[in-house]
Amino acid sequence: MSSAAIIEQIWKLSEPLLQAEGYELVEVEFSPRGKQWVLTLYIDKPGGVTLDDCQHISYQVGSLFDVEDIITHPYVLEVSSPGIDRPLRKREDFRRFAGQEAQITTHYPLEQRRNFRGILLGMEGEEIILQDKQGTRFHIPYLAVKKARLRGKI
Repeated sequence: MSSAAIIEQIWKLSEPLLQAEGYELVEVEFSPRGKQWVLTLYIDKPGGVTLDDCQHISYQVGSLFDVEDIITHPYVLEVSSPGIDRPLRKREDFRRFAGQEAQITTHYPLEQRRNFRGILLGMEGEEIILQDKQGTRFHIPYLAVKKARLRGKI
């Protein structure tokens, strides 16, 4: 099974379990790191996640993955918070994090560019509204987004 297919299966299995526990599944990554494969689940909940939350979810999903046997070779399971550079995937993410700085990369050029950075203003219909430092507003179709992240400040 390809990495993309494994990630899709992990989403399908994990998301209902996490929602039942009061968590949001933010992102799933499955990739080689050195000589081993690493499966990383990024989770969140209102008020943020703690180390205890990560340990609890690691045990819950680890047991589920062992039973379902999706990944047939050895791997390391990591559960983490999304951090200050949180990925934005769902439509609701673009509404919820309005007012924060974000970076968006599109699948194809819009207004002769594919990379946008600025303050996220939310969504209007199926378009994400982002305003850059110069005050220019960009209307980016949700389906054009290849990757989007918050750009937190320390």
